[in-house]
Amino acid sequence: MAPSQFGKKRFSASLWQRLSRIQLATLVMVGVVVLAAGIVAAWFAGQGTTNQIFQQLNQWQEHPPMWVEAPMMVGKYLLFWTVALLLVVLAVMQVSPRPRPWSRNLVVGILAVLTVRYLTWRSLSTLNLSTPLNGVFSLSLFFLEWLLLLGGMIQLVLLLRVRDRRPEADRFAMDVVSGAFTPTVDIMIPTYNEPPLILRRTIIGCQALAYAAKTIYVLDDTRRPEIAALAAELGCEYVARPDNQHAKAGNLNHAIARTKGELIVVFDADFVPTKNFLTRTVGFFQEAQVGLVQTPQSFYNPDPIARNLGLEQILTPEEEVFYRQIQPMRDGAGGVICSGTSFVVRRSALIETGCFVTESLSEDFFTGIRLTARGYRLLYLNEKLSAGLAAESIADQALQRIRWAQGTLQAFFVQANPLTIPGLNLIQRLAYLEGLLHWFTSLSRVGFLLMPLAYSFLGVIPLRATGADILYFFVPYYVVNLSVFSWLNHRSRSALLSDIYSLVLCFPLALTVIQSMLNPFGKGFKVTPKGTSSDRFAFNWQLALPLIVVFVASALSLWTSLGIGLAIGMWQPGVSPAMTEKMKGFDLGLIWSVYNLLTLAVSLLVLLDVPRPSLYEWFDLRRTVRLQMGEHTFWGSTTAISEVGLEAILTQAGLPMVAQCMSGKNAQPDAITLVELEILEDGLVLQGKATCTDRHDEFSTVRIMFEPVNLKQQRRLVEMLFCRPGQWKSRCSPGELRSLWLLFRILLKPRVLFDRHAAVSVVAVAKG
Repeated sequence: MAPSQFGKKRFSASLWQRLSRIQLATLVMVGVVVLAAGIVAAWFAGQGTTNQIFQQLNQWQEHPPMWVEAPMMVGKYLLFWTVALLLVVLAVMQVSPRPRPWSRNLVVGILAVLTVRYLTWRSLSTLNLSTPLNGVFSLSLFFLEWLLLLGGMIQLVLLLRVRDRRPEADRFAMDVVSGAFTPTVDIMIPTYNEPPLILRRTIIGCQALAYAAKTIYVLDDTRRPEIAALAAELGCEYVARPDNQHAKAGNLNHAIARTKGELIVVFDADFVPTKNFLTRTVGFFQEAQVGLVQTPQSFYNPDPIARNLGLEQILTPEEEVFYRQIQPMRDGAGGVICSGTSFVVRRSALIETGCFVTESLSEDFFTGIRLTARGYRLLYLNEKLSAGLAAESIADQALQRIRWAQGTLQAFFVQANPLTIPGLNLIQRLAYLEGLLHWFTSLSRVGFLLMPLAYSFLGVIPLRATGADILYFFVPYYVVNLSVFSWLNHRSRSALLSDIYSLVLCFPLALTVIQSMLNPFGKGFKVTPKGTSSDRFAFNWQLALPLIVVFVASALSLWTSLGIGLAIGMWQPGVSPAMTEKMKGFDLGLIWSVYNLLTLAVSLLVLLDVPRPSLYEWFDLRRTVRLQMGEHTFWGSTTAISEVGLEAILTQAGLPMVAQCMSGKNAQPDAITLVELEILEDGLVLQGKATCTDRHDEFSTVRIMFEPVNLKQQRRLVEMLFCRPGQWKSRCSPGELRSLWLLFRILLKPRVLFDRHAAVSVVAVAKG
């Protein structure tokens, strides 16, 4: 039976079971909410038994065990706990700049002890159950914290089992290079609506792979004549189907039935592999139980958050944390996630498990789960062997994240549910559970934004603790976590910047979580737009509206808190119990509101998309160039290269007969010189026009836009820009103090006000 037919039959046969799972999962969630609402209603109504239970619980909170109370000499204990532990972790990070098994285990052990200590304190002495209103908000905050920390505690367990496959790849690659192991490979490039210029570079990159036994297939789900012509021009196979059933999964399954390679490689239409992709991955399949090898997703353009904040060369893409920290620890647990692109899978294993899952938007995620449950090993090779396009606007990023969230949460409603599917062990289920819980943290983030408002406007005290308690229990936990956060994720993200990234889309993601649990299959598959451009600033009001509302409310909340603080300062002896309660929560509400205002302000700047006038990325690439301008020959070194041009510093002083850029003005339209240039290291000869020159110290700089290139020249350009082994490097994100400075700098010098001239200049050059 053909894989596509098998998939349709399986889908029809499981329809009733899926509906049953939908009903069960939704009923459980709704039932829990209704039960909680009933208890709250009874509490507010003063119902006897319910009221007595909460009164007793409140008594226990007010008189906790002595071992969860701060000692009288809290200053000395604080010095001991905070400074001593901080010195220990700082010493460990100094001795081991990168996490190693011994250093990682030591730090994880310290974090585990502090986390359990903190949660014990929160559970036994900080809940405010004195009134139903206080109790509802206090328990809600406690639940949201648990939701956030549960995933963190699972991560601590998984961090004890991190795997690094690079030494294995070195060994296996020798067999591939020597020809001892060269299985046939089908490279599949599914495409829906990506522009031909993006697809062209992906096909060229796949053709440049240093592996002979490969066949490249373009799987066009929009049946476009220009894509068929592109495939014919480049010399690869073109596959189309009569419908778009099951989106990307259906497209892949349709192609599997018509191909026969032993291994299948999948690249999204915008992902270009380096020449050694197959050399580094294919060798793992010498082991019969290896079903899939996943590599990281890297990006050759900055994500919209970094670009909109003007931090393109400073911030790393959001996915870096996942690929540097999460996937290696999942590999150790046997729970690697198939990420949809840049992976190799064994055809026989894929067919045995029913090909790509068609029940969910996240066909990659659940296909990997089915392979794992069947006993196949999914491996993760932490090497950047390909690069693609990050979302090009904040709206595109939101669309992408919402699709990921909905697709992942469909786990509760499909047969490949990692919590119930037969064949997985406990540690594997924990690894997948952490991935599911990640999306629920958006609910926590929304709750943390709204909680200070309850203090200011409703007089609620959600957390009842003295300053000594906070110093003794919370500060050591928080300071140590803050210190090791970046170290544990291999410097891919600071805690502060991670908070900004999660805040920007917390409202749409929280709404998606709720909708997905109530109606998991309500939205269809939407492809993230790629290859777009814009020549002006654009503010995303739809995403910004809830953040603006909360920002205004938080500003009013801060004003209210300051008013309360002034009243407390003027209050005379004999204060009322109500004012005493407000005094306990004043410091917390004030600090919380200030932090929320800072992060909200930065998040609103993120939602202002800056101009992106060119479809082509410029790479910081150094190459020696020879320029021939009529009778004049010049030598130089490139400072930036793209598929359409380059910039270079010339080694001779002076540059006659070349267009000049006047200070503060656009290039003159008549100042253009024809140039023949040669990039010496790559033996690439091109024709172009010198459109802009400037002075750099005693040397001249020139920008040259290429004349139309032929196919051979384009192949050389793509290989030079995208396919060099080892070219995609991991950058380090700034630490916590520098991150805080960057946020203040962004607020004081927003890009929309201070970088407009640069943006306009870029637009003019791109149009020219």
